[in-house]
Amino acid sequence: MTTFASGTDTLTRDALTVLQPGFTGTTAPDWLLRRLGEGLASVGLFGRNIASPEQLAALTAQLRAERDDVLVAIDEEGGDVTRLEVRTGSSFPGNHALGAVDDVELTRDVAFELGRRLAACGVNLNWAPSADVNSDPENPVIGVRSFGADPDLVARHTAAYVTGLQSAGVAACTKHFPGHGDTAVDSHHALPRIGVDPSVLAERELAPFRAAIAAGTRAMMSAHILVPALDSDRPATLSRRILTELLRGELGYDGLIVTDGMEMQAVAATYGIERGSVLAIAAGADAICVGGGLADDETVRRLRDALVAAVRSGELPEERLADAAARVRALAHWTTTAGRPSPDTADDEVGLRAARRALKVTGPTGTGTRSTGGEDTDANGADAGGTDAKDIGAKDTGAKAAGARGTGGEDPGAKAAGASRGTGGKDTGAKGASAKGVGGRAAGAVGTSDGAADAVGTAGRATDEMGVGGRVTGAVGAGADGFTPLTEPPYVAALTPVANIAVGHETPWGVAAELLRLIPGTETGSFVGEDAGITALAAAGERRIVAVVRDEHRHPWMSTALDTLLSARPDTIVVEMGVPHAPSRGALHIATHGAARVCGRAAAEVIAGV
Repeated sequence: MTTFASGTDTLTRDALTVLQPGFTGTTAPDWLLRRLGEGLASVGLFGRNIASPEQLAALTAQLRAERDDVLVAIDEEGGDVTRLEVRTGSSFPGNHALGAVDDVELTRDVAFELGRRLAACGVNLNWAPSADVNSDPENPVIGVRSFGADPDLVARHTAAYVTGLQSAGVAACTKHFPGHGDTAVDSHHALPRIGVDPSVLAERELAPFRAAIAAGTRAMMSAHILVPALDSDRPATLSRRILTELLRGELGYDGLIVTDGMEMQAVAATYGIERGSVLAIAAGADAICVGGGLADDETVRRLRDALVAAVRSGELPEERLADAAARVRALAHWTTTAGRPSPDTADDEVGLRAARRALKVTGPTGTGTRSTGGEDTDANGADAGGTDAKDIGAKDTGAKAAGARGTGGEDPGAKAAGASRGTGGKDTGAKGASAKGVGGRAAGAVGTSDGAADAVGTAGRATDEMGVGGRVTGAVGAGADGFTPLTEPPYVAALTPVANIAVGHETPWGVAAELLRLIPGTETGSFVGEDAGITALAAAGERRIVAVVRDEHRHPWMSTALDTLLSARPDTIVVEMGVPHAPSRGALHIATHGAARVCGRAAAEVIAGV
């Protein structure tokens, strides 16, 4: 049982309880342990605090020795945003890849395994998932962190993610309410504005948050965005209309409301972190996230004192602060009773399987597309349903799988004819998998390997358990029609944009490391700017070029560089690791729908034909 330090009054304890601060180092500093004894109930972890799973487990044990019910929070989305694997890249594809596959059971499995690993390290609150609908392709901060641009798709995968994560005993914190997807400004730098009417907000932005609430999300994170249709004066984090009247009242949410990072410029530059924190709690927030940039005892003291002073001056009702603190303690109590999954439930390969399924591989011009997953939420021209489309996962060992001539996503005649399940096994993608791929989604596109294999009359499981898209032995050997896998070491030209703050610059990305493993001798270089293409050509020499891009559509210099490379070297392979909004081009075009390490591995396997 936690024993609070004597002399700490109730008001001060409550003010400390609503803070979620960060710190530096891989062990807890003395000041943090002291604050836990005084009433602090939460600690936020970042990549700088993590060296290994063993070290992280020791750190969380150190925190719990001071306070047994402490909330240990982390920003672990998987995919591009990872703290557990900040120095190596994530073992899990991000939301956009999962949305591209569009198999809610897979999303649930990925979230469960991610939660299992967090719980094993003593982390019990994850600032994830992102439920933002990425309706603006130019969005500089969401992008592949979103499940996609379709509200219904984002809603069903948000619910699946929340369910999977919390079934592992880790509280989900769905973000960024009321939706950060239709913004062209990064709230780390300035205040974004969403200028749509209430009906659009209700049908688009709010749909995934309704789904998260229905799924029982334990926490919700507010966005530092201005939504004039709801509140023309204050950003969502500081808006009573948005947090209390809309989220609590109209949507019926009763869990913890956490702010986005209070030192982000969208709030800090206008209000300052002290006043911003007071206004956020008054508006209906329960916990103040701070520590990504300001990570010291002085910051905790300043925010504590600002909250206490606001109560004493009458600006912040004492009962509102007490209510916020009570919600924090209630979530902390839930985490102590949720339990941890057994190590026997571990599925170390689920992330890689998901990354393989998410690939969209387009062959040379006129040869068609092979899609490894479900529907393409970005509707990239013919990729989602061109007449020449083929499904990579539709070819099983020993038989031609159903839907081999179907689209990589949902068939026009879906959900009608055809069996709703494969005859001999569970088809989790459902919607039907007929022998022709007409009555529903192609058997290789969404169903599990059992369902896919049985739907086409094969006996047993699909090769590599990937009857649902992804790598299938003997099918990807040719990568795509007309493409011959590489056997000689290529030159990987990474056209590298500046990473947004949420992603960070520490995490490696690309395909070079995985290609080097598969094809020894592979070399790589990073290029940026108007001369990137010319410089990359010179560096590559006579070697085959693999050009790796990230959100080509958002970076004109990147498109120019690809023009240069493809003009001089038409056999260049292009790997898009961001949102695949630009047209597919190159001798082979691979859209990974994210830049996680497993996404790079899946792409490298196609290039090398393994």
